[in-house]
Amino acid sequence: MITIDKMLLDRAASTEEAVRIFDGLEPVTLDFMIGRWKGYEIATGHTMDGLLEPTGWYGKYFKSPEEVHPLLFFANNKTELYSVNPKLIPLGIQFPKTKMLGFMMAMLRPILQTKKSTARIRMIEYRNKVTGTMAYDEKAIFDHFAKINENSMLGAMDLKGAPSPYIFVLERDSAEFKISGLLP
Repeated sequence: MITIDKMLLDRAASTEEAVRIFDGLEPVTLDFMIGRWKGYEIATGHTMDGLLEPTGWYGKYFKSPEEVHPLLFFANNKTELYSVNPKLIPLGIQFPKTKMLGFMMAMLRPILQTKKSTARIRMIEYRNKVTGTMAYDEKAIFDHFAKINENSMLGAMDLKGAPSPYIFVLERDSAEFKISGLLP
């Protein structure tokens, strides 16, 4: 049986192990979630595994319960971040999981970038516990969170119609990156 420490170190687990670990963690509150978070995935064999890193995905920004930027990406210079409108990201397309994806994101930045909030957070029941959850405004997706420690959360992306959640980790961000077009 894999431990949370082993899963975080390896950044990998089976879906069953990751979900078991999620179930064993305590829920998070909305107040706990407020702030900017840097993310990374836990490889579970999900179809999205390996997709976010080559795009330049950085993490999420929970400004308030009503103002959430769910997709922060590095700008080319890696000294600033920008927010992407998830509505414009097609799901169900098999993208190449290579650096070419990062190049495509950079080229499409003028179209994909947004200054508007595109999600919100609420307390929602998931897997028999009420926990902090991010709801996308225009996608059938909920990201549910459980507390690993005071500075990290385990996320389970619940995409309508998907057979299993996509698992990722968010760590509280203390970096000095500016978010293009947004106040920190």
